[in-house]
Amino acid sequence: MPTILLISLVGAFLSIGLVTGLIAYAIIEGRSPGRKQLQAAASASRVAAVVSPTPQGLAERPSPRMERVASFVPKSPSEMNRLRRRMVRAGYHSMTAAIVFSAAEVLTPAAIAVPLLAFVSWPTGLVLAAFGAVVGFLLPSLVLSRLIEKRRKAITNGLPDVLDLLIVCLEAGSSLDQAIVKATAELSLVHPALGEELKMLSTETRAGKPRIDAFKHLEARTRNDDIRSLVAMLVQTDRFGTSVSQALRTFAEVARTKRRQRAEERAAKVGVKMVFPLVLFLFPALYVATLGAAVVQIVRVFFGELVGG
Repeated sequence: MPTILLISLVGAFLSIGLVTGLIAYAIIEGRSPGRKQLQAAASASRVAAVVSPTPQGLAERPSPRMERVASFVPKSPSEMNRLRRRMVRAGYHSMTAAIVFSAAEVLTPAAIAVPLLAFVSWPTGLVLAAFGAVVGFLLPSLVLSRLIEKRRKAITNGLPDVLDLLIVCLEAGSSLDQAIVKATAELSLVHPALGEELKMLSTETRAGKPRIDAFKHLEARTRNDDIRSLVAMLVQTDRFGTSVSQALRTFAEVARTKRRQRAEERAAKVGVKMVFPLVLFLFPALYVATLGAAVVQIVRVFFGELVGG
């Protein structure tokens, strides 16, 4: 191989490796928790420096465009309130999210049924359109239920870490309210769902709401069994005057044990779940690779004998 070609190939490989390393470093550095915390602090300082020209209203009100969309949504105020409670459990607190969800329940069946009626023959198209309309109506609710379950699991998995930080802050001399604020600031990047709920809890207590009522509102928003047990434990602690840090330490050990047991349960299910991919995808390819040549040889021999006979 000529020397110039060899040097060119080495230089090309080194350049590709250097560029790939720089891109990977930039991606990893941009996603690090420390960089995210610095960016969040910088954005918060920029937002605090901007003075809004119009005062903010005390009550939330959607935009005029969303209000026009809401006028076409066939939902009563009680149904809308029930929907908003479900949206809050999924992490969407604005009225706009509930309006968009209600509009999706109306538009998704039409978006599925109309193409089926247009491009499929009449008897079959009518049946498929009716089935597609039912599926389109149920699809937003299924997606919302999936988001609620995902957020519930995220809150459950992040609770032991939050409790550990609360215990450290309480033993360092902080009050429970200060410990919650510190835990919210430190763990919002790692557990954003639980950090958001704790931030709302801190906001309610700062606004003058009793701590027990704020904890009960937290339980009502999340509908989480561990949060419900934590709230009941804090209510009993406040009523009888026992040590909050000791109660939290016991509860944190129980929560951590439950999280480890859930992880062990999921790990035990992996073997059963891998049976179906192995049977459907790996074994056929393995049979073709191992027995394919023998099958071809057998076919050649038998067909040769048949033809020769």
